[in-house]
Amino acid sequence: MELIIPLLIIIAFLTVKIAKEYERAVVFRLGRFIGIKGPGLFLLIPFVDKMERVDLRIITQDVPHQEVITKDNVPVRIDAVVYYKITDPEKAMIEVENFKKATSEVSQTTLRGVAGASELDEILSERNKINNKLHKVIDKSTDPWGIKVTSVEVKHVEVPKDMQRSIARQAEAERAKRGKIILAEGEYQAAQKLKEAGEVLDAAPITLRYLETLSDAAKEENTSILFPVELLDMFQRINKKSKDQD
Repeated sequence: MELIIPLLIIIAFLTVKIAKEYERAVVFRLGRFIGIKGPGLFLLIPFVDKMERVDLRIITQDVPHQEVITKDNVPVRIDAVVYYKITDPEKAMIEVENFKKATSEVSQTTLRGVAGASELDEILSERNKINNKLHKVIDKSTDPWGIKVTSVEVKHVEVPKDMQRSIARQAEAERAKRGKIILAEGEYQAAQKLKEAGEVLDAAPITLRYLETLSDAAKEENTSILFPVELLDMFQRINKKSKDQD
């Protein structure tokens, strides 16, 4: 009697199993797959049935730093994070030996391939595009294993310091270029307005430009201003025209 009670406890322990709401049990009987159990309470045949628990929650897996040469021959170190979940526990246990390791290896290979086929500017400025490429390729590779990749995010892109200086100089040159373009557009618009004003006042646009320059110079103290004869003639014409209209 003393031996029966402990024996029954051991048998019950080996027979009665409980799977949580987010878990499934993949059951093998004498090495053959017989079904998926859970969630909740279920029974196994001791020493005959064997089960493997599978977590159905979303798994977050870091992709280690990868040394990559981009399409425009820039060396970078890039890492990412993959979010996935198991949609088919049977395939996850049978089709692949270790689905976590396999997903990690596929993610690393895909990250190197996508980054190597992209230019540095694309990796830095079009992060969503790179993420979508990674998501599509990794999800296609893991689908036969019953794994669904929900999203992939590139976390960090490390560029060598000498390349960072080159990028900074390029950005500075780009800002200077935009500044010159804006200044040129402003000069063009000012020239157009001076031309229209010259037609109204019967004066050359260059004369109006000279007057504008004089108005700026007059703001300074101890400034001597010389008026050319052509400018005085213009004032006389404008005055005469005004009298004629009156």
